[in-house]
Amino acid sequence: QVQLVESGGGFVQAGGSLRLSCAASGTIWSPNVMGWYRQAPGKQRESVATMTTIGATDYADSVKGRFIISRDNAKNTVYLQMNSLKPEDTAAYYCNLLDQYGRGYWGKGTPVTVSS
Repeated sequence: QVQLVESGGGFVQAGGSLRLSCAASGTIWSPNVMGWYRQAPGKQRESVATMTTIGATDYADSVKGRFIISRDNAKNTVYLQMNSLKPEDTAAYYCNLLDQYGRGYWGKGTPVTVSS
């Protein structure tokens, strides 16, 4: 079983920055994909950014140029540096790990609130 624990969410004014972290523990198979998703109130969960074990990344169009995903494979940790935050970035942010067998795991989420 894999456990994911997010941290780093909080309140920030528009234009500010936050850095999210997600530490994975348990039996983790490589290669895998770790990433960040978000869900705003009344909306569906959407992909924000993902990164493979070898460093390939994918970003939602809405965050390109503002958010940067990175990971430390030795620590099984993924990060999301969020810059130039906008009120529309307000959401609960969830960490996800998808292993090579297609099994997906989720963290409990961390809230991000961006005030205008």
